[in-house]
Amino acid sequence: MSRIVKLMTVVLMVCLFPLTTYAEGWGYNKSKNGTTPDPGRYGPMIEQHHGFFMDPSKDRVVYLTFDNGYEQGYTGQVLDVLKEKEVPAAFFVTGHYIESAPDLLKRMADEGHIIGNHSWSHPDFTQSSKADMEKELKRVEEAVKEQTDQEIMTFLRPPRGAFNAQTLKWAEEFGYTHAFWSVAFVDWHTDRQKGWEYAYRSVMDQIHPGAVILLHTVSSDNAEALSQMIDELRKRGYRFGDLNEILMKQLVPAPVWGL
Repeated sequence: MSRIVKLMTVVLMVCLFPLTTYAEGWGYNKSKNGTTPDPGRYGPMIEQHHGFFMDPSKDRVVYLTFDNGYEQGYTGQVLDVLKEKEVPAAFFVTGHYIESAPDLLKRMADEGHIIGNHSWSHPDFTQSSKADMEKELKRVEEAVKEQTDQEIMTFLRPPRGAFNAQTLKWAEEFGYTHAFWSVAFVDWHTDRQKGWEYAYRSVMDQIHPGAVILLHTVSSDNAEALSQMIDELRKRGYRFGDLNEILMKQLVPAPVWGL
């Protein structure tokens, strides 16, 4: 085979099967009886770019995070509970949420919660160019800054949980930390709510030290179960942390996943 034919073959293979554009969907083996969830190969992959899915110290602390793609009438109730219980949280917002619920956005910041980036239009970043990804993130960042007193946006939760090595690298270059999760369940179907007890059990059955809990504020079940979750977690000896605490703890060598 001539050198030219070999070169053309390599170019064709790269075009058809690019090494950095395949998509990953965040996933892990769920916690059972308080054990550490196992993210498999995803753990080292996100660690390489300083992302996280739990508190690596495994302290008896949990972190509440909420994804806010649109408002369904329950975020105010969630904020009321967090204020009453004096619990910090992080809210990952989209452009639609920023434009449609500015009062709630401002309240999140005013009450001391973190506002994170969930993209402007909720695209799959693995199908985006670097410039488009940056544009999506910048638009959210600037809109939040205009409407609240939060000057810096640190955390990114990728839409649909989609990522790859390239998007992890780009986000880090943009100054973002990927914030995945270690406790979640299917809670976003507004027409398939099953009652607050279901939401409560779905979370409590997966709880482990260092958990990052993902909830959606469109869920009436979550809003109704939140107070009971907080009370029970405190009874079990857990405290509620701020995601910035995880960044500080990343300075300490993380354990080998699965051990």
